[in-house]
Amino acid sequence: MVDRLLTVDQVAECLGTGVRFPRRLIEERRITFVKVGRHVRIPESAVEAYVDANTVEPVALRPSGFRRAA
Repeated sequence: MVDRLLTVDQVAECLGTGVRFPRRLIEERRITFVKVGRHVRIPESAVEAYVDANTVEPVALRPSGFRRAA
């Protein structure tokens, strides 16, 4: 199945950012994009891959109990 191509505005809405952020990702070549004439489109899978690659997992802290004062 062919990926849905999203506009910069749609990508910004998906990421919850302004349009400047996806435009910067495109300019810095940090996300895959497609040129359709003079228009730029971003495959939906590229947005998902970007989110997956930049997701930071929480650190599991060991329960230390109560700390004693020295």
